[in-house]
Amino acid sequence: MSLRKPRATDLVLYLLCLMYLITYIDRMSLATAAEPIRNEFKLNNTQLGYAFSAFGYAYLPLQIIGGWIADRFGARKPLTIAGVVWALSTMLTALTTGLAALFGVRLLLGIGEGATFPTATRAMANWMRAGRRGYAQGITHSFARMGNAIAPPLMVALMAALTWRGSFVALGLVSLIWVLVWGIFFRDDPRDHISVTKEEISALPAFRGADQVRSAPVPWGVLVPRMVPVVIVYFCYGWTFWLYLNWLPSFFFHGFKLNLKSSAFFSAGVFLAGVIGDTAGGLFSDWILHRTGDVVRARSRLVFAMMLSSLACLLPLLFVHEDLVAIAVFLSLAFFFLEGTVGPMWAIPMDIAHHYSGTASGVLNTGSALAGIVSPIAFGVIVDKTGNWFLPFIVSIALLGIGALLSFTMHPERALHIPSPVKPAEIGAAP
Repeated sequence: MSLRKPRATDLVLYLLCLMYLITYIDRMSLATAAEPIRNEFKLNNTQLGYAFSAFGYAYLPLQIIGGWIADRFGARKPLTIAGVVWALSTMLTALTTGLAALFGVRLLLGIGEGATFPTATRAMANWMRAGRRGYAQGITHSFARMGNAIAPPLMVALMAALTWRGSFVALGLVSLIWVLVWGIFFRDDPRDHISVTKEEISALPAFRGADQVRSAPVPWGVLVPRMVPVVIVYFCYGWTFWLYLNWLPSFFFHGFKLNLKSSAFFSAGVFLAGVIGDTAGGLFSDWILHRTGDVVRARSRLVFAMMLSSLACLLPLLFVHEDLVAIAVFLSLAFFFLEGTVGPMWAIPMDIAHHYSGTASGVLNTGSALAGIVSPIAFGVIVDKTGNWFLPFIVSIALLGIGALLSFTMHPERALHIPSPVKPAEIGAAP
């Protein structure tokens, strides 16, 4: 029995999965290299927290701007340009000599990666049929978590072979290779792709080009109020996510006096749970939608259940401080359920505003981006003030509870009723 040749829609999804993997390895690289960088630059935890947070200062405003650009000009060119920027910023990390320079290159990385996820969502909206949205968001984000899991042991190996400076150059070169492949292969309109089949096109939503976008500007007045509850819930998710992303290797390194290799091993194990959680959350969301036809259950109620479960798994950290294996298990379970929210959360912008999904997803991700500024600093300050590496998790527990409750205010079933910018003659299939 021969394997089916991948379709063009599959290959686009594979490329996006690879992008999520690479970008999160690049993001996670500083967290893994934090100890040799901290020692060389003589930084304390608060200063390191500021370096971690620099990414978020640029990442935050680029969410909406990047989503708007993708809606207006398509995903191909913006994502190619963004890829070049994040690749160069990763390589420039090798030239840093202190906190100011480190802050600057992380700021540049935030500029490069800020538009990537909203732009990828715009690409998915054109290339994925409606019933595959939760899966597409879940699987791409699972590759992001795989990047989290791969980054610690990969960086340790690269640092051993190339020093911490050489490792950043190597990662940047890999990013540039992806950018080249993306620019050559991808097309904004699936119908323009040489490999796409009529069967694939018949299942895809209508495509709108630049002229149609300019004739139908983003309806900010109705879009933003609809997305505000989703943004707040995603901030509550993002607080804990960025805590894991920036501080988990240091948590194991300092909290349990492990060496760099061992802390990387435990961190990778926790992040692998997120890989499974992202995929499971996206698949389960689509399964609920197919089974019940109820988008509220498939998105909002699933987010509630996942956030509450993550909260419950973090509670033991307040009482169990000595058992390393038990703590790693609880952190893994908490991260599994936390990442189970991502697929349904990122499907909501496409449910609410399909033709403006790039902008809507950019609005969504401002919640996580804002958390990415505040959470790393708060963690560093708390640890420096108290010396307790477990105390910051109390804030996570509280925000997960708030996010679970506020998930009831998200309404993916209430799609924006805005006249489609696509003319009837141009419609190949209903979205």
